[in-house]
Amino acid sequence: MRLTVSFGAEMASSIAVCRLHMTGRGSLVKCLKKVDTLLRRNIGTNAVVAQGEALCKEESDVKDGSQSLYAVQAKRQEQAERSVLISCLSKTNEKKFVKYLSKYGDIQKYFFYESYGMYAVIEYTNQESVSSLLEDTAFPSFSHECMVPFKSRLLSLRNIGSADSAHRQLCQPQTTVPINTLIERLSREESIDQQVTALTEAYQLTEENIRLRFLVCSLLKDIAAAYFPECSIKPFGSSVNGYGKLGCDLDMILDLDGISGRKAKMPKAGLFMEYQMKSENSERDVTKSILSVIGECVDRFGPGCVGVQKILNARCPLVRFSHQPSGFQCDLTANNRVAIKSTELLYLYGELDPRVRSLVFTVRCWARTHAITSSIPGAWITNFSLTFMVLFFLQKRSPPIIPTLDHLRALAGPEDKSLIEGNDCTFVSDFSKIRPLSNTETLEKLLCEFFEFYSTFSFSQKSINVRKGKEQNKPEVAPLHIQNPFETSLNVSKNVNAVQLERFIALCQESSWLLQQSETRTPGVSTDGNTATPWGLATLLMPSQIAAVRSGKKRRREPASERIKGLLESLKKDN
Repeated sequence: MRLTVSFGAEMASSIAVCRLHMTGRGSLVKCLKKVDTLLRRNIGTNAVVAQGEALCKEESDVKDGSQSLYAVQAKRQEQAERSVLISCLSKTNEKKFVKYLSKYGDIQKYFFYESYGMYAVIEYTNQESVSSLLEDTAFPSFSHECMVPFKSRLLSLRNIGSADSAHRQLCQPQTTVPINTLIERLSREESIDQQVTALTEAYQLTEENIRLRFLVCSLLKDIAAAYFPECSIKPFGSSVNGYGKLGCDLDMILDLDGISGRKAKMPKAGLFMEYQMKSENSERDVTKSILSVIGECVDRFGPGCVGVQKILNARCPLVRFSHQPSGFQCDLTANNRVAIKSTELLYLYGELDPRVRSLVFTVRCWARTHAITSSIPGAWITNFSLTFMVLFFLQKRSPPIIPTLDHLRALAGPEDKSLIEGNDCTFVSDFSKIRPLSNTETLEKLLCEFFEFYSTFSFSQKSINVRKGKEQNKPEVAPLHIQNPFETSLNVSKNVNAVQLERFIALCQESSWLLQQSETRTPGVSTDGNTATPWGLATLLMPSQIAAVRSGKKRRREPASERIKGLLESLKKDN
């Protein structure tokens, strides 16, 4: 079917209006860019029509704050089951590529990205199209190598005959922009509120990156399903709670709770059947056995999975590996149910008020810039701890911006009840039961107050508790104590030492002072009139600016020291 130019323009216009309505302020430019991309792509195929029609529906679903995390995950998993991941040639002709794949069924969405080469994610409208494509897919034709005959939905595109002409695809970003580029971008904004919003948009996971994460989980599930056909593998943590940064690790959980037969009712009398199964001494031993086997399969059979490590003696046993086709560093665990509830709680807080995620992204970026956090395990404050520090601060506002966990528990119904290994993990999942709070403070004010709040917080005596929303006496001797909201006997920041906490406090003090200065609160333009002078949030992301504050403070203390010295000398003379 051939589309006319007038129909293509009409389609683009409807997409623009739909996306603008749903994404709100600040999304018009992004919308027009995506419409322009659609028009420049092949408008003569059904694939692009399906992609355009799906665009509005997907934005509506993702932006619908009333959806629970489970509903979002179920939708994403279903999309992943209808998708394939294809390694493409560097000069793949996009129009020819889409036309070839469309013969197996209607394409719902597709996009390209780069990771050790060019890749494309193709989502079909139905799963039968994936099966049809796989039926036509051949084994690699390398006679000099012995291949493991494991079929997956990770495919490679080959071209027989003449090579296509050079054609560069529009690749979706998989990593964040460099800090210097971000500072330049923030310096052009007109307010600190806009700077915080721009930082969030630049750092948060894109729609395409989220789809890729669920697809990697689905590909891994195909391996695990050989042993546990009814299992599922789901992402948790930053990949789905709304606070994930482009390039963050992919944390996954092998979920075996949905296997049929677990809840089968035993009859009061008569015959019935049971499966014969092997037993272990503890659930931890069961988890270790399962992960050991799955890890071996991933290492031996998983295409693109390299550097597999089975870390089974950790507090939470896991399998760690790199998935080269996606570029993700992956951690697979099993039966980590408390982590799933923590993910759901953070997701809920982020959905209640957009300022929550914006402030978390900003504080995390600021912390990484000044080496408060690190990707290497150690005595540093973690992103997880920082997130709970932000949540606690927002609970302490007057009026609060988010409710306490105890309040969310009080709103829970019978369907929300959750008891995991003796820990009460119950809280409401129905957003309509949570009454919106009346705090209207700006992001600028919240950022300033965050640094001021923790500049003077009594870390030596008090513990941070998001369940109660108030400080409590520290139950143990540790520089920083943040109570785990579900496993309340645990301190999520137990790894942090006194030196790192002192660095955090000092940087909060210096950042607070810097934001109070008039010259850093006002946008400016450099002398050449082309580049913007860093101001506001941009200055906080420059270590040189913080260093200048430190040296300035030292210089300001010198006159007072000289005066004291002079006073002492004068007293000596009088005596």
